[in-house]
Amino acid sequence: MQQLNRNTASVNTYTERIIQFGEGNFLRAFANWMIHEMNKKANFDGGVVVVQPIDQGLVKLLNEQDGLYTLYLNGIKNGKAISEHEIIDCIQRSINPYENYDVYLANAENPELRFVISNTTEAGISYNENDTLNDSPQPSFPGKLTALLYKRFQTFKGASDKGLIVIPCELIDRNGDNLKRIILQYAKDWKLGNDFIEWINDDNIFCNTLVDRIVPGYPRDKMEAITKELGYKDNLVVEGEQFHLWVIEGPETVKEEFPSEACGLNVVFTNNMEPYRTRKVRILNGAHTALVPVGYLYGIDRVRESLEDVVVGTFLKEALFNNICPTLDLPDDELKQFSNDVLDRFRNPYLEHELMSISLNSVSKYKTRVLPSVLEFIKRKNALPSYLLFSLAALIAFYKGDRNGSTITLKDDAAVLSFFEAQWKTNDIATVVNETLTNIDFWGIDLTKVYGLENEVIQHLESIIENGMKSALNTFLN
Repeated sequence: MQQLNRNTASVNTYTERIIQFGEGNFLRAFANWMIHEMNKKANFDGGVVVVQPIDQGLVKLLNEQDGLYTLYLNGIKNGKAISEHEIIDCIQRSINPYENYDVYLANAENPELRFVISNTTEAGISYNENDTLNDSPQPSFPGKLTALLYKRFQTFKGASDKGLIVIPCELIDRNGDNLKRIILQYAKDWKLGNDFIEWINDDNIFCNTLVDRIVPGYPRDKMEAITKELGYKDNLVVEGEQFHLWVIEGPETVKEEFPSEACGLNVVFTNNMEPYRTRKVRILNGAHTALVPVGYLYGIDRVRESLEDVVVGTFLKEALFNNICPTLDLPDDELKQFSNDVLDRFRNPYLEHELMSISLNSVSKYKTRVLPSVLEFIKRKNALPSYLLFSLAALIAFYKGDRNGSTITLKDDAAVLSFFEAQWKTNDIATVVNETLTNIDFWGIDLTKVYGLENEVIQHLESIIENGMKSALNTFLN
């Protein structure tokens, strides 16, 4: 059977306009797929040069396959469960700067280069005081990028049209701002001059981004069947879900140069990404967190099964549409569409997402993902968000550590676990609720000060403990 490469597959070649730090599953299933779509549908002509950001990586495998790999997208699309695949051909070559630093740095001399994309893990955008301009390469990703930008500045004598658009995908807040801040620090540390600093500030664009797509990665357990289906060997097959979202905060000119809209891609260009970050945290992450204790105590193990169950599925939808969405400031149609997309993602038959895997550190997750919706709902509606408070009661019950006579393997900070262990020894529901809601270390505030909240949580928890989750949830919904 033939190996996938440019001799065995009929693919295109593109102008090298993008340098990409990171060759992992996420970028190949997310950013590279979008570039592939823009090449096909909008004549983007975007060729990618991949740079391996750390010493160990996949560059050797990528070069053996001439940058080609097969992407499977599995999930709900237009209301139907669909699995589809294609060869992605936008990567033109890959470089390991730890072996070929000069080849890496030579990319700075390419007049066609316009974009920088990165995903070097959350720790990748960090300052290393030991980085120097003379390193080959610099240990940190920002150090490598600073050296590349300085080489470009020198090559083109600070030409304003040779600046780059930097679109990082690392999962940290204000990723573009943080990357730029570190680069400017290196420029100062390395004494690269005021002209270079002005060029960075005036002629390069650093975007902040929010990325969203579940990427399970290399389907090791299915490769025998996949290879038979494809008819060729591919050591870099990657799987992703159908849903995708890329929010890019930057000037309007970025949208003009990055033709995602023409391809129908779910890329949002904005001058303020915070409403989209809040939407993701409250709807996607908040729905997960609100669901876990309810669904698990009900007797369900997976997210998909929760949606398929009429009772638990109804609870989740009501919590989402009636308690969470009213707390957000984006247009109603956008919130409804995003919420329905989230529900489709939850019911994806190709992904098995265990509720217990989401339950890690549930108290802190409730604080950051759900409690803001609780407080905002009360502020806006002058009423209590009953579904989210039922979930809070279920969370307290969850930390009792028992599901229908079976011990729950709780995973949280030791202080959290010891707190609940001590409270449940009292066997007094009102005391457990009061002690939990007044624990400022958990919530940042005393929740008993919110009128009516304590009594409602007590009522829900009494129903759950005395009657079991199935009876309690049915009674609550009815």
